[in-house]
Amino acid sequence: MSTSKEDTILRKPEWLKIKLPRGFKASQVLGCLNGRHLNTICSSGMCPNKGECWSNGTATFMIGGSICTRNCKFCNVTSGKPSAINPSEIDDIVKSVKELNLRHVVITSVDRDDLEDYGSGHWSMMARRLKRECPGVTMELLVPDFRGRTDLLDSIIAEKPEVISHNLETVRRLTPEVRSVATYDTSLKIIQHISESGVRSKSGIMLGLGETREEILQTMDDLLDVGCEVMTIGQYLQPSRQHYQVKEYIHPDVFEEYRVIGKQKGFRHIESHPLVRSSYHAERHVL
Repeated sequence: MSTSKEDTILRKPEWLKIKLPRGFKASQVLGCLNGRHLNTICSSGMCPNKGECWSNGTATFMIGGSICTRNCKFCNVTSGKPSAINPSEIDDIVKSVKELNLRHVVITSVDRDDLEDYGSGHWSMMARRLKRECPGVTMELLVPDFRGRTDLLDSIIAEKPEVISHNLETVRRLTPEVRSVATYDTSLKIIQHISESGVRSKSGIMLGLGETREEILQTMDDLLDVGCEVMTIGQYLQPSRQHYQVKEYIHPDVFEEYRVIGKQKGFRHIESHPLVRSSYHAERHVL
């Protein structure tokens, strides 16, 4: 039986070897997360950096439950019909931030298109509680697009987080194929609204989906045109055979080239490496 080119799974190169979580601090973080049954994108998204981050005592918390109403072809988060929002997850995250003595916190969420406010009220409450009960802790909020409802985003902006991030994920041409519901222009609209509010804006894309160099550079320009200050670029890793297929593994030298170009173009911070994810080295992006 012959195998088509599309069915061929590319072998991961050496530079994509992932370090497993190890050491006391990693065990402490994992124990705290498991003990409170908290969701993290570190685990749900199969992040390749969780070993490094957990060892450094950092984690990206995921609110709104663990089931997403969308079904993006690149994402490992479970899709389906979510349960009702659990208000106690805010209490548990605040307690975890204190217990782990975190100084910078990243919060993300599943999409909650089933809710009238798309989960924005839960988001603003999360930010408010962290500001009030964890003074001195800085935060980055990696938000969904709220279907382009900037009025809902305003309730989160009002809590004055240091950074609000929203990922484009890929270039314009591939967006309809890779993302579910979200559009390239809606995402740019959200990022522009964040930028114009005075909060530092951030976005990220994955490489290896079939994009071209020209499209990557155009995406940089599109982000800069809407005021985006921070950009992350990482290698797409296919979670399973059911997900969007990796078209190419990009060499680290090419990622470094994009980092240099991004700085020259005007990004305040740019992280570009095969293992970079949107929350990687996030504490640097508040400076």
